[in-house]
Amino acid sequence: MKPTSAAAEAKPYHHGDLRRALMESADAILEREGPNALSLRAVAREAGVSPAAPYHHFKDKDELLSAIAQEGFARLKAALTGACAAAALAATGSAEQEPRRKLSDLGMAYVKFAQSHPALYQVMYDRARAEDALPQKSDQEHDHNAFQIVKDAMTEAGGNHFSETDIHLAAIASWCAAHGLAEMSGFVQFRPLKAQLGGEDAFLRAVLEHFGMLRNIDAH
Repeated sequence: MKPTSAAAEAKPYHHGDLRRALMESADAILEREGPNALSLRAVAREAGVSPAAPYHHFKDKDELLSAIAQEGFARLKAALTGACAAAALAATGSAEQEPRRKLSDLGMAYVKFAQSHPALYQVMYDRARAEDALPQKSDQEHDHNAFQIVKDAMTEAGGNHFSETDIHLAAIASWCAAHGLAEMSGFVQFRPLKAQLGGEDAFLRAVLEHFGMLRNIDAH
């Protein structure tokens, strides 16, 4: 009898949902062993299917990684959407303060996502670099992808004081800054400052609130 992994025995594959089973198996391998352990054969073994089964949906490992990255960016979008919803429910400040707080909340959600899913986050940006682009939005998203959420928040914070080009550039600056913070937040050099400010979350919030883009918004 063909051996199967414990994960496959616990979550047997059901005919008709092969792609989802393979994606879930890839996610399990990522969380447990990291990106280097991913292969079509390993994913098939994890899902409890034949080594040839993944080729019905992915022509090679690169296509599997692109699908994982696409799903990762969709999950990031969901995290940012949730941050916006939570900010709206918690709104208690002035009309000037709330948009700035939402930008900070979005930055927190971004960094927390990266910290919670480091292997997935690595695959997302490895594929983005390999393809020279972030994943394209689908028609169903109606231009409301993760980056658009940041642009919308930037537009709200800036009011009518900025051109569309300024908003776009500020959103890029915001995204790059949050990405850099996500990459560097674990550096040991920051430990004394984290302790001084009251911990990881306080440190992240303070850095986000000191981004130049937020100060520029205040200046208008």
